[in-house]
Amino acid sequence: MPSTSRSSSYWYPHHDPDVVGMLEALRRFRLADQDMRARISTGMHMNVTDLQALRYVIAAEAAGEVATPRGLATHLHISTASTTKLLDRLTRSGHLTREPHPTDRRSLVVVATAHAHDEVRERLARMHERMAEIARAVPSESRPAVEEFLRAMAAHLDTEGDVPPLRPLTEPAATNGRSARGRG
Repeated sequence: MPSTSRSSSYWYPHHDPDVVGMLEALRRFRLADQDMRARISTGMHMNVTDLQALRYVIAAEAAGEVATPRGLATHLHISTASTTKLLDRLTRSGHLTREPHPTDRRSLVVVATAHAHDEVRERLARMHERMAEIARAVPSESRPAVEEFLRAMAAHLDTEGDVPPLRPLTEPAATNGRSARGRG
């Protein structure tokens, strides 16, 4: 992993060091979160998408909403065919069931089983408790600012993604007065 000063100077060359520090801390958190999700899904013998699906269904239930196969496909950015395969896997493993939709008899809802809830709690409760301890260590007067920073950053990242593809090299590029082959 590149050092903070090196990556900071690359990504944020003209910004206040305190701002760079916050952005680097956020970047480090995002990488740690991705790595943790990969480790947990591996430990649960699931792929990351299956774990994301399970989380989506459990979160929908906690919010009093129904999870549908279409909603799951949209959330995961996968095709309906891939969603069917995912639901087949998680149904076979005893983590999800498909049930009739309560108001639309043409549709199905996806429900997490008691087994899924137990497994998720068993594996993640300790981690979530430690995360809450870390959050409680933030001074109470700073918490609204931290929350607003994270929400604003998430809202911004939700709008990103329409960038042009990288272009292939068509001519040797000069770097610091040298040709692409390192000769000057």
